[in-house]
Amino acid sequence: MNTRRKFIKNSSLTALGAVLFPKLFTEDIEAQPLASLNYKPEPHLWKNEEINIAWIGHSTVLINFYGKWILTDPVLFDRVGIYFLGTSFGPSRLTPPALKVEELPKPDLVLLSHAHMDHTDVPTLKAITKRFPNEIDVVVAHLTADVIDDMPWKSINVLDWQEELNLPDFRIKAFEVRHFGWRFPWEKDRSRGHFKDGRSYNAYVIERNEKKILFGGDTANTDKLRVAKNENIDIAIMPIGAYNPWKQAHCNPEEALTMASEINAKYFIPIHTKTFSQSQEPFEEAIDWMNKAASNMNIKVGLDQIGQTFNLT
Repeated sequence: MNTRRKFIKNSSLTALGAVLFPKLFTEDIEAQPLASLNYKPEPHLWKNEEINIAWIGHSTVLINFYGKWILTDPVLFDRVGIYFLGTSFGPSRLTPPALKVEELPKPDLVLLSHAHMDHTDVPTLKAITKRFPNEIDVVVAHLTADVIDDMPWKSINVLDWQEELNLPDFRIKAFEVRHFGWRFPWEKDRSRGHFKDGRSYNAYVIERNEKKILFGGDTANTDKLRVAKNENIDIAIMPIGAYNPWKQAHCNPEEALTMASEINAKYFIPIHTKTFSQSQEPFEEAIDWMNKAASNMNIKVGLDQIGQTFNLT
């Protein structure tokens, strides 16, 4: 076990994070009433001749990509935050996940955009790999593999910006976004100028059967994704929440739609809203803003509620 992982995972200093950085790690630590979940994905009914994408909650989507299964930034338990003594200490969910770990089909591929605790959730990833040991390929950003490399993956693949990976069933390419990468505040990350030895943060384009899906991960408004225009994106999965007041790290819905439109994506799937209390905008604002803004753009919103499924035949 390397020095970084020993420090982050096993040192007693980890437990002090909630004391030293209460705003970051313990905000909303008291459980809140869950919003109702009005839709439930039915992956057992999905056809392998189609693309199906279900929004499970936050930045977690389940994709059946012509018979191969992809899971993005899986976060499926009640809280996210510091994982210590088998428990996560941090914000509780506002909306339950649309599927539980035991309801998931076996993922062929897990995409992790960056090491933030609401995107790389150790309890969820431990549960998934325990259920499917040595059966799942995972892709991570530069200098983030240490968070998950003690779990039984089939393979761990690190992609840096503009790098590509060809697995038996997918082509995957990583793209730069505008965000930050540290998991704990004292770590180096690229947003602070540590390009070679800092944690990074990715968007990904996944290709199969000449169709392409962009998973935007987490990003502020940026022109960095315009280089993906040549990819001919069919579906863009983009974050739309936590922008007030955190516009330096998160785009708003109209900005997300604009970024997707600039790369000529045909369909838009929202993520990163209505799951955790991370900002000051009202619970429904991001989705309402997205739907209103999309009506004036040449892009179609594929779904707008957690639990819904988008289908592309």
